[in-house]
Amino acid sequence: MNTLDQLKRLCQTGGPSGYEAPVAQVARELLEPWMDEVWVDTLGSVVGVRRCGKPNAKKLLLDAHLDQIGLMVTGAEDGFLRFASVGGVDPRMLPGREVTILTQPPRFGIIACLPPHILSQEEREKAPALSEYVVDTGLTQEQVEREIPVGTLMVFRDCFLELAGGRICSGSLDDRACFVALLRAVELLHDQPLDVDLYILGSTREEIGGMGAVVATQTINPDFCVAVDVTHGATPDSGKGRAYELGGGPAVGIGPNMTRWMTQRLLHKAREQGIAVQKEVMGGDTGTNAWGMQICNEGIATAVLSLPLRYMHTPVEVVDLEDLEQTAQLLSAFALHLGEEAAQV
Repeated sequence: MNTLDQLKRLCQTGGPSGYEAPVAQVARELLEPWMDEVWVDTLGSVVGVRRCGKPNAKKLLLDAHLDQIGLMVTGAEDGFLRFASVGGVDPRMLPGREVTILTQPPRFGIIACLPPHILSQEEREKAPALSEYVVDTGLTQEQVEREIPVGTLMVFRDCFLELAGGRICSGSLDDRACFVALLRAVELLHDQPLDVDLYILGSTREEIGGMGAVVATQTINPDFCVAVDVTHGATPDSGKGRAYELGGGPAVGIGPNMTRWMTQRLLHKAREQGIAVQKEVMGGDTGTNAWGMQICNEGIATAVLSLPLRYMHTPVEVVDLEDLEQTAQLLSAFALHLGEEAAQV
């Protein structure tokens, strides 16, 4: 399996929240060789299962979401598109950004920005509200009304760069890098006997509330879940204790909304296998699908494992490929003998 190729293919496929069908199709194709069965559920999430063959086996669900933040056209003015956000879009990073407009075929546009020469001092020191931005497509008002209807989705134009030191820069690494980690974990487990049925979930709508993961979890009714998502990667200005080192391994979530023995098992397996990990204290809402998954049905034993990522919710997110590999190795170690060892808890 070529991790880099898989990552590039997923990241260069548009799929904002609620409109994930194109990226879900790619995810399904990548998952099918490793699973006994793969399907797409009602909310568009991709689900795969590898059955262990044991009667009444417990179920382990590993989740990473497929959707990305985006923009939605709300109207046009003099040929310029007005838009609203889909998910957590930060207005500060919008000026001058290139976007892909998801028409058929796709079009390109630029988020307009005034040059500093004509801004007042006050205007230079604050970011405009989202409602003040427009997208320049080069079309006339008549052409826009005919070719780009209200409700059309836009995503930041893809950029996929290989940086030094095994670092990758791209949009939508949140959370497609983690889905690739799930694919890699499944590959590592390919020749290993399991004592649980292993479910892989590429969930939808995480950026707008996590509904895809909740519906899939209710349907599968697993015994154990691990939500695999990104966390904030450290930069010189991030502040000590608020972000995690790229190259330092995945971060294991510790807090009241994770099942304690699941957390401890992740940490134990990391020590046992010599896998580098970091510890992330999560005092309340984890900001991941685990928040909703843990209370599905009669309650699910749930853990959180996070991949450090810089510049979250921008078109230039950055991850370390070694962290991705360590995440996959930890997940595969966690899955092995889970049925037997969980019964001893």
